[in-house]
Amino acid sequence: MRKSIALQQELGGIFDITLDCEDGAAADNEINHAKLVATLVNSTDNYHQRLGVRVHDVHHPAFEQDLEIILPACADKLAYLVLPKINSTAELLAALQRINHFGKRTDGQLIPVHVLIETHGALAEVQQIAALPQVECLSFGLMDFVSSHFGTIPATAMRSPGQFNHPLVLRAKLEIAAACHRYGKVASHNVTTDIRNISVVENDARRAASECGYTRMWSIHPDQIRPIIQAFSPSNNEIQDATAILTQAKNQAWGPIQWQGQLHDRASYRYYWTILRRAQSGSFVLPAAAQELL
Repeated sequence: MRKSIALQQELGGIFDITLDCEDGAAADNEINHAKLVATLVNSTDNYHQRLGVRVHDVHHPAFEQDLEIILPACADKLAYLVLPKINSTAELLAALQRINHFGKRTDGQLIPVHVLIETHGALAEVQQIAALPQVECLSFGLMDFVSSHFGTIPATAMRSPGQFNHPLVLRAKLEIAAACHRYGKVASHNVTTDIRNISVVENDARRAASECGYTRMWSIHPDQIRPIIQAFSPSNNEIQDATAILTQAKNQAWGPIQWQGQLHDRASYRYYWTILRRAQSGSFVLPAAAQELL
């Protein structure tokens, strides 16, 4: 956790960190781990205030304990809370009541909640879950989802290329992404379990973005963070094309234009404007012509 926080500071806060109470604590050490997490969120190392926490699932005895220890201690500095293994919208609403009971911010705002979609029930109600105002992000829990099929989906679907080819897994990914785009929420792709082979991480991230419509991706090791950020960032060619198209469009009062033999109008302008905004939110230093368009 401390290594990830140090890397977050080094890269200027362009990625979030989720401190894990569900799988990150040793058995019978849940209380001490929750206290450590609260301390880290409250520390001066949380410079960018982009630390979140994944708590135990709502059926676990430590769920309420996590909330009681963490939220009163650091609600104002906590970026978000992650809920795993949600089975239904009703179950999520009950969990939100408990979160809002313990997590009162001084400005009156509710703590954003990220929901892991990794059960049959959650996938069946993914549109209703995405529609809830307090939900900020939906994440796909690949390994738990595959395991919930009790062997009818092979283990090869937990990694690439199977995770992008198996129909049931791909269906789940697409339904989650579609729900997020409908309601303006963040779609976060599952982890790559291959820690050593960075090229696998890069390829998974590119496919998640370009084929499945995800805008973020989980990492499980600090070495995965840079390739994921790179894969989800626009390329230099995309930035140059967007700048050229939008500059010409601006000069034509945003009417239709022809650029390199292709027609562009306000529908495509929105797309290219998004390219520049994505680049701006990352580590890119945009050319002056691009900055004038934002």
